[in-house]
Amino acid sequence: MSIEFSYPISRRSLLGAGGGFLLATTLRARAAAPIDRRIVAAPTRARLAGVGHPETDVWAYDGTVPGPIVRLRQGVPARIVVENQLDQDTTVHWHGIRLPNAMDGVPGLTQPPIKPGESFTYEFTPPDAGTFWYHPHANSLEQLGRGLAGAVIVEEREPTMVDRDLLWLLADWRLTAEGEIAAGFGNRMEAAMSGRVGNTVTLNGRVSEEEPARAGERIRLRLVNGSLARVMALRFEGHRPVIVAVDGQPCDPHEPKGGRILLGPAMRIDIAFDLQGEPGRRYRVIDDFYDGLSYWVTQLAYDEKAPIRAHPPDAPLSPLRNPLPEPDLADAERHELTLQGGMMGGGGMAGMGGMMGGGMMEGGMMDMGGRAAWAINGMAMTGDGHAGMEPALTFQRGRSMVVTLRNQTAWWHPMHFHGHSMLVLSRNGAPVPHRQWQDTVLMAPKDAVEVAFVADNPGDWMLHCHVMDHQMAGMMTVLRVA
Repeated sequence: MSIEFSYPISRRSLLGAGGGFLLATTLRARAAAPIDRRIVAAPTRARLAGVGHPETDVWAYDGTVPGPIVRLRQGVPARIVVENQLDQDTTVHWHGIRLPNAMDGVPGLTQPPIKPGESFTYEFTPPDAGTFWYHPHANSLEQLGRGLAGAVIVEEREPTMVDRDLLWLLADWRLTAEGEIAAGFGNRMEAAMSGRVGNTVTLNGRVSEEEPARAGERIRLRLVNGSLARVMALRFEGHRPVIVAVDGQPCDPHEPKGGRILLGPAMRIDIAFDLQGEPGRRYRVIDDFYDGLSYWVTQLAYDEKAPIRAHPPDAPLSPLRNPLPEPDLADAERHELTLQGGMMGGGGMAGMGGMMGGGMMEGGMMDMGGRAAWAINGMAMTGDGHAGMEPALTFQRGRSMVVTLRNQTAWWHPMHFHGHSMLVLSRNGAPVPHRQWQDTVLMAPKDAVEVAFVADNPGDWMLHCHVMDHQMAGMMTVLRVA
């Protein structure tokens, strides 16, 4: 029941001779005391680009990039005090956790911003086990882009049986030749296109040359994409990972299509796989999402020792399901939300005719005509959230909802819904298999995605694109559960 400060994590050790799973039993017996912690947001320096490169001025939680792993327990109350030592307002959003609206971290909408020198106490009891993360929802583009992010792991009541449980928080940075974070947050052209994609990718806060591996191990790897805009498509050379959870929610175990794990900004995917490579060899982890810009994130570096077991264990791969309310599709209300705007290949803005602006935002991220670059159902809400934001839709509490998200733009959008998880029913008319619940749904250009959920969490909840430039430039709205 602690906040841990090391990356990667390992909470299940291997019994050397027997090859069993000792720590899983130890965890089950651990007392479920309430969490009571404090996290400080402040400037510091970090060596993002690795040994031999200069340090970078960053903003960080508790002096580390990424911030400390916040380890919680399913169904156990948590009290986390966040202190602000920045020179600007901040908040913390506990991304993907189904918590009370007042704890959601949206300034003006759910809480007052945390002023410099002040603190705010977040209190909630996580209902779901899984992989989540935390980040600001004030000046989101710059604060996340300068390093304010960390992972949340809510431990299952019955841990899965693996030899090691690891977390990779992946992020990219736009660094200058001197190793500093480049200026230019809120570039209006980027805001209307793909967003701020960096030139340096880190794994748990550093450029990674290799990650240790041992033949015969079974690994659970929690992948978190903490980038501002970079979409990733990860391939594990020589291995066959199995997806066991998406956005913290267990799914039917399955191998990713084409062997590529598609991970949009803010998404989390848990994979399990047996390390069956050759001792002494290295196997690359490659991101080849962008055409012609493939690179390797790291390498799985096997030691020279013999495999720890001759055959993969028989233990099931998938974690236990969380207590999500099942939507009644036969009696569900149906709604549509259409994503509009952005720069097209011909230089114009798409789908913005007659759009009403939500007010000028800080940073000047507007298109050439002085309007927001993006909209949802013809309305743009710019910035991070503020008081008086009118809902695009109002849901009756307890009712089942089916919402069709239509991407009329030429760009990718990871759409994040606060306070709820959504069962993804179909994509472009084809059923989505494997019972995947998500809080952040990645939409390709022209996609139509149908999701379902029970509107059981009362309050005003953000729905926005997690390409942070897109959110700040208008692709954000409020959905009310009353």
